[in-house]
Amino acid sequence: MTASRSQPGPQGMTDLIPAWVAGELVPVDKLEVHRRGLRHPAISVFVTRGGEILLQRRAETKYHTPGLWTNTCCTHPNWGESAVDCATRRLREELGIEGLVPTLSETVEYRADVGGGLTEHEVVDILMAEAGPDLRVLPVPEEVQDTRWIDLASLDREIAAAPERFTPWLRIYLAEHRDRIFPAGV
Repeated sequence: MTASRSQPGPQGMTDLIPAWVAGELVPVDKLEVHRRGLRHPAISVFVTRGGEILLQRRAETKYHTPGLWTNTCCTHPNWGESAVDCATRRLREELGIEGLVPTLSETVEYRADVGGGLTEHEVVDILMAEAGPDLRVLPVPEEVQDTRWIDLASLDREIAAAPERFTPWLRIYLAEHRDRIFPAGV
């Protein structure tokens, strides 16, 4: 999952994300959340165009899963931030994408080892946004090193041939939640 920039939390705290501790949603340092594998809210966005999905390749400087291909964007919401607002913000911050209106598709939960002693345990709002043919994608190098459009069948073949090139959450989404995320296909 993409590292969020400093986020305001309750009473002005920064670098904290919401996470469930003893059943209560509380502010926790984002790296600590991943070290402890705490369950926490997140968003993932799939931008589609016709029958294709926009993928990004994570920057090599990311604190986990650097250089791997993944869905269009994902992150942790700020305190009190809606999933749609969060998705819109990260499309802009990671990919320079403006003007899309993401809509909630599904909510899923997963747990995955993301390397380096870190674990993602996320309750994820999956959002979809349909792009027109003139969509401008301007990746921010600190976040994204490359982008590409791919159809779902080709993506399935690539993941089957080299799963290590893709983030664990993208593989989980497609293997376990495909019909819920893409009920009518792409």
